[in-house]
Amino acid sequence: MNTTPRFLVLAGVAATSAFFAGCASEGVQNPSGVPVTEMKADERGFVAGTGVESQDLVTVTDKMARSILGIPEIARATTPPTIVIDPVVNETRFPINKSLFTDRIRVLLNSRATGRVSFLARERMAALERERQLKQSGQVTSTYDPTPVAFAGADYFLTGKLGGMTTKAAAGVSDYVMYNFQLIDARTSRIVWEDFAEIKKQGLEDAAYR
Repeated sequence: MNTTPRFLVLAGVAATSAFFAGCASEGVQNPSGVPVTEMKADERGFVAGTGVESQDLVTVTDKMARSILGIPEIARATTPPTIVIDPVVNETRFPINKSLFTDRIRVLLNSRATGRVSFLARERMAALERERQLKQSGQVTSTYDPTPVAFAGADYFLTGKLGGMTTKAAAGVSDYVMYNFQLIDARTSRIVWEDFAEIKKQGLEDAAYR
């Protein structure tokens, strides 16, 4: 019996399988370099600079939320005070999303101090006003409260400012950032609470922030 054709077929199949196997393995190879590493937000990673980073955000906002809850105006209030968030001013050289600070403070207080404070969604005023107009005109109804009422007023304004100072030399770069936050009485303009955190970092090279 001539086994040459069968041998050639098997050899061809093996070669074809090896070819496709090689192509498949080549397609799923990870690129060279450092792989993605999942980290906690309060951890300092290996990709770091001297500017504002996630661990700074966590540290600062945790401190501010605890500090707010300790003042008499909040701790001893018989009715939860209403707070409106005023935009944070960024005077550092870093183009960061400054609203992340007040957003995280608000979330911490709403999630871990339920009933102690109440935040007003002033950034949604256009949608809220439109909804109230629709109810007043009878175009829509509400099963919760069919009679529209006036929007609540603020007892306090929560705001903050980020200030920075940078030093650059042949040895590297140094950045100091001060995180300052205030709670302001909406009726008297009195600052009823104020706290700050400061962080200084030095590095050999400057990092790019986006």
